[in-house]
Amino acid sequence: MISKHISEKEAVKSITALRLGLNNTPDGDTLNNMKLLAEKVFEPLREWVGGPIKINSFYRSTALNSAIGGSSRSQHCQGRAFDLDDIYGHKTNKEMFDWIKENLSFDQMIWEFGSEENPDWVHVSYVDEDKNRNRILKAVRDNGKTKYIDITNA
Repeated sequence: MISKHISEKEAVKSITALRLGLNNTPDGDTLNNMKLLAEKVFEPLREWVGGPIKINSFYRSTALNSAIGGSSRSQHCQGRAFDLDDIYGHKTNKEMFDWIKENLSFDQMIWEFGSEENPDWVHVSYVDEDKNRNRILKAVRDNGKTKYIDITNA
């Protein structure tokens, strides 16, 4: 188990990795990063939400990240980031985004697409208390390309 509410199977699950035959198994250091992220962000959020939260993407091997067109600097590859979604209806993505912003330390959080009222999902990363930047971005599409706007002080 990564944490009380996240199994290792859930944390590494990827349809793309299965389809392409890619190994998506984290090493020991990466697994420790995943456990820290779960302890510092997921579990406090899960307690506040009061029910399940969908993790769309957690760990990604370098090969998997490349296959899906992820950033070469993606913190998913270090086990330091996950993407959360409100599919169970306990809280909206916006409510989770706002709660994390107001209550938790994080390295980077991204309002991923969606509308002004609610993102499609929320990306959150965590490094450690001393190195976290508490940086907040908004992902938008511009002529078919993804752009990130810094909204940390918005």
